[in-house]
Parts: sequence; structure tokens; C-alpha cells
Amino acid sequence: MSFLASRLSRIKPSPTIAVTAKAAELKAAGRDVIGLGAGEPDFDTPDHIKQAAKEAMDRGETKYTPVAGTLALREAIGRKFMRENGLDYDPNQITVGCGGKQTIFNALMATLDPGDEVIIPAPYWVSYPDITLLAEGTPVIVECSAGTGFKLQPRDLEAAITPKTKWLILNSPSNPTGAAYTVEEMHALTSVLLRHDHIWVMADDIYEHVLYDDFHFVTPAEVQPMLYSRTLTLNGVSKAYCMTGWRVGYAAGPEDLIKAMNKIQSQSTTHTSSIAQAAAVAALDGPQGFIVEHTEIFKERRDLVVGMLNQAEGLSCPTPEGAFYVYPSCAGAIGKTTPGGKTIETDADFVAYLLESEGVATVHGEAFGLSPHFRVSYATATEKLEEACRRIQRACAALS
Repeated sequence: MSFLASRLSRIKPSPTIAVTAKAAELKAAGRDVIGLGAGEPDFDTPDHIKQAAKEAMDRGETKYTPVAGTLALREAIGRKFMRENGLDYDPNQITVGCGGKQTIFNALMATLDPGDEVIIPAPYWVSYPDITLLAEGTPVIVECSAGTGFKLQPRDLEAAITPKTKWLILNSPSNPTGAAYTVEEMHALTSVLLRHDHIWVMADDIYEHVLYDDFHFVTPAEVQPMLYSRTLTLNGVSKAYCMTGWRVGYAAGPEDLIKAMNKIQSQSTTHTSSIAQAAAVAALDGPQGFIVEHTEIFKERRDLVVGMLNQAEGLSCPTPEGAFYVYPSCAGAIGKTTPGGKTIETDADFVAYLLESEGVATVHGEAFGLSPHFRVSYATATEKLEEACRRIQRACAALS
């Protein structure tokens, strides 16, 4: 009999974290590796945010906080939702976790019973299905091809709904594709949900501020106020504020749901760092201009990467609306042979080939639920991106 719980057999380690770890391991062994696997801005946390953390420590704010987060932070989050999304949440409707991942975990653990279904558009962030499985729910994967801009279509949403459906998870802009829903597209999806009052919406808005070409961001409860009472709106400071390591995510929704999520958290992490919470207040309430500056740099990198990957033999790379990823098709490389005589049969084979032959670490599309693709994060220095893309072009040209 195994000592380990059977629930572990339902899930696998995060593929994106695994790729980052593998790249670090190879670098430590002396390999020249360019890591394009991590979804982490290469910019440092802004000084005024770091200063707020230092001042909080000096004031002695190093003790336990309420499970839901400090009142100061929840009030700052409430101001953010009203200011940027037109959504009115009081502090009792807001919870703070150790990153966005924990808020998703808390929500699904608090709401799913065995057999409950969660609709997850694919390509998806790798953790959505596994957290659902860990909570004993059933992921219902709906493929969204490049032909639809990697976006869920109303007819496909309608077809996926059953009496057991409990949640729809929507991530806009998306990880891994960068696809974002327009007002009209979001309205069409929320109109379907209005016809099914047993379904809740989990809106993962973590890339809200990383948008290009004057794209107008919207979130479901903003577009359709009638869904406010069954929407959990998720966000955090990791991406836009360059605070991945600070581990501050947050969610807002109906008070009963938030209480249930806090109950789960009270028996796990209790709360995220008091110091990180003080820094997050400064992030949300402080100067926002650097976000625009960073986004302009990300846009330049996006255009560079899309242009160079589309020049690589066998690759086709759409231009994303937001986030800092591209999700190219490698269909043109499938069936070809490497200089070492190995046939590329899957996108996992392709990314393994890139790593082995050219030292470029990316993530295979199978991890995100749609093949044959791979994800490239362009949240790294421009000169490294340019070199990585040259290496990818070289690797593709070497296939026969």
C-alpha cells in the first residue's frame, strides 16, 4: 500500500515551473541556456513599493494579520475595483491570498463536490485543471483553436454546459496565448450564462494591465451586472507590479463565498506576509505610470518575437492582444527529422529539441491543452529574446 494519498495521482507538477527549474539546472551545469518558460516580468519591483515594505517593518507590522488580509489592503483593493472596473466591493467581499493561485485553490476547494464540473477553455493556464481535480471536481475542457483567436465561442460554451456545471473559468488576457476578449465577445459569453443560473464565473484578470494596441479591457461582472452575485473576480500584484515573489493575490465576490474561502485559508497559510500586504497597498494606491512604460517595452518585444518566429520555417505565430506570451503553432515541424536523426512527433519533442540543440527553454503546448503549439514568454531582456529567436530559426532550418 502506498503511503501517499490517492488524490496525488490526479495531478502533475506544474510544467511551467518544471521548465524553469530545468533551465536553471542546465545553466548551473555550464550550458548556455535562454529561459523563455517563466511568466515573470524581468523588471524589478518599483522602489516606492519596496520602500513601503521597509517602512512597514520599521513600524513593527510584522505580526499576524486577519485571514482575509489587512483592512488597509482590502480597502485599497476595493478602490482599485471601483476605479478601474466600476465594481463596488466592500472589504467583507474581498480576500487576499498567497498569490492568485491560492485564491483559485481556496475557491474551488470551498465550492466543488465530487462530480461538479468546471468549464475550462483551452489553451488554459496549467493549474486550472489540476486544482479542479485536487478539489474532486471534473474539468470540462473546451478547445479554442487559433481560428477563433484562441477564444471561447458562445456556441461552444452552451454545448459544454450540463446540470453538473458549477464554474466557468475565464482568463483574459490569457496565459498562454495572450488572447483577450472584447466587450462584444465578453457580452456574448455572459449572455449565455444568464440562461443558466446555476453557473458561477471565475474571472482571472491577472494580466489586466498588460494590453496592447489600445485594447479595452473588460471583466464579466462589469459587462453584465446581473452576474455580479455569482462572479468571483481574481487579480493580484504579481504581473503588472513586478511582484511575483511577494505572493499577493486577491479575489472579490459574494460575501458567503469569500467567507468560505477564508475558512479554507484559515487552515492552510492563515494569510500572506504582513510586509507584502503593506507593499501591495503602495502598489495599488501609488503611481501607476511605470505600468504604461513596461507595457510599451513588452509591446516592442511582442512585435520582435512574433516577427522573428513567423520567419522560422514551419512555425506560425499569431499576434496576441495582451499578457507577455506568444503561442506559436509548430505544426510545420511535426514529422520532420532532427540532425541527430530523431523524428519530431509532438510539440513536446519540438521543445525538447530546441532545448537540446540550441539551449532555448520553452513550454510545450500539450501542457496548456492545445497542440501542436508551444509557449514563449517574452518577459525577458530584448537582446536575449532576439538571440533566442535566432536560435529557434536556426533549429527549425536544420530540420529535414
